[in-house]
Amino acid sequence: GTFTFRFLDEETGTWMEDEMSVTAVDDYTVECVLPVPFAPFLRSMATSIYPRHILESYVDEGTFNEAWDIDTDPAEIIGTGPFTIESFEPGERVVFQRNADYWLTDDAGNTLPYLDRIVHMLVADVNAELREFQAGNTDSYVVPGREYAELETMQAAGNFTIHKRGPGFGSEFLTFNVNPEAVSPPMLTWFQNTRFRQAIAHLMDKDRIIDEELHGLGYPQWSAVSPAAGDFHNPEVRQYAYDVAEADRLLDDLGWLDTDGDGIREDVTGNAITFSLVTNDSSNLRPKIAEIVQEGLAAVGIQVDVELIPFGDLVNRLASTYEWESVIIGLTGGSEPHNGISVWHSSGSLHLWHPRQSAPATPWEAEIDDLYIEASQELDHDRRVDLYHRAQEIVADNVPLIYTTHSERLTAVRNTFGNSTPTLYGLWDVRYLYRTDR
Repeated sequence: GTFTFRFLDEETGTWMEDEMSVTAVDDYTVECVLPVPFAPFLRSMATSIYPRHILESYVDEGTFNEAWDIDTDPAEIIGTGPFTIESFEPGERVVFQRNADYWLTDDAGNTLPYLDRIVHMLVADVNAELREFQAGNTDSYVVPGREYAELETMQAAGNFTIHKRGPGFGSEFLTFNVNPEAVSPPMLTWFQNTRFRQAIAHLMDKDRIIDEELHGLGYPQWSAVSPAAGDFHNPEVRQYAYDVAEADRLLDDLGWLDTDGDGIREDVTGNAITFSLVTNDSSNLRPKIAEIVQEGLAAVGIQVDVELIPFGDLVNRLASTYEWESVIIGLTGGSEPHNGISVWHSSGSLHLWHPRQSAPATPWEAEIDDLYIEASQELDHDRRVDLYHRAQEIVADNVPLIYTTHSERLTAVRNTFGNSTPTLYGLWDVRYLYRTDR
């Protein structure tokens, strides 16, 4: 869990796990004692304070996760935030009402929040979401790049502004399955080869993805941490320019040649280099990336069969059955690198290319393990930055994930709000937001 800490026992040299202790000092103070220093502790503490009188019995019974669900009476769901749930209509809307007992006031002593009500409309698809915004029924809309040019011309008439907020935190990438329990030689041998992965990285036409699929509103991704994360992002990692000739050279150097003239390379033992690439059919972007990857690999004599499946089936393959060969998928990312430890630590469930390792399969994975643990325990910010920068260098050199692009963060907002301050991190602090049209 969030507050289970992993650390190295200096005496035995083995990795250990332990939990923190929490003690009530008085009615308004708790003391948390951690087994080791943990730099992102305060950020990790950004969790709700739950009503003991309602939930304690569920905690005691070990059924806390089932205590509240979509069938729970909204009046029963109590929290300490600026809004409470007024009503919930499954598939239709969630209505939040102002919490009259919220603890914070503004500088003038006015109780917060300013808004009386927030309505989140639940729509079936993105097209319905756009229609609701254009009809004036909603006040904000996340704009896909393909819609930007048209919506930009409607800003004045629609009384809204489209805010460009820079590269997103999330990533889209290609990765290969190197889990020996799921993939066997010769395919496993191909995927484990770093020069093979580097060759494939040279075939990722990021400019084409940006131009054709993001409509020019995107950024090539080279590093595992987005520029949106500020100084944690390492802009100096190895880059793989789109270069078919260089990919050809790397594959030729491996001795993987098309010896029979059928257009498909064979490895040194004569196996044709062909594999499947899976992604989810519901994405507007990933099937297009898959097409671009397929074309790029065909240009160097590698045959890829693309398979589009429902997202739930894709998650099941990645997390449970491990029945996949290569995949295009994405992760959300964020401003705190430690939150990606399940991806980067070799024991992590999201270490997609070879999850839940009992010991690191490669020296470079072992180094990343150590860097992520050390960085989580390092309280000096500059030193933490250095550690995460080194981890990003290792990732870029070994390319377990072959990155594509970051999308531009585009949000259309109705011109009816005060205290709106769009940034990389959000549009506003909802506690201070107010309407200017009422």
